[in-house]
Amino acid sequence: MSQSRQINASKNSVPVFAIVALAIVFAAGLFVVGFDQGHIFSLVYGEKAFEDLYIHELTHDMRHAAGFPCH
Repeated sequence: MSQSRQINASKNSVPVFAIVALAIVFAAGLFVVGFDQGHIFSLVYGEKAFEDLYIHELTHDMRHAAGFPCH
């Protein structure tokens, strides 16, 4: 006689590592959009990145829409 086993798997919980990964992505995005004034590209371009502000200019309108003052 064969016995059948029932396996219960809960699909209701979100893995902790997924929450941590999303929190890191959110924090990095918030920094880039809201606070970066050449810091990211200064790792590559040095002091010239603080003059050119590539990411600042790229996200300029998004900063104002999000309520970040930038000038």
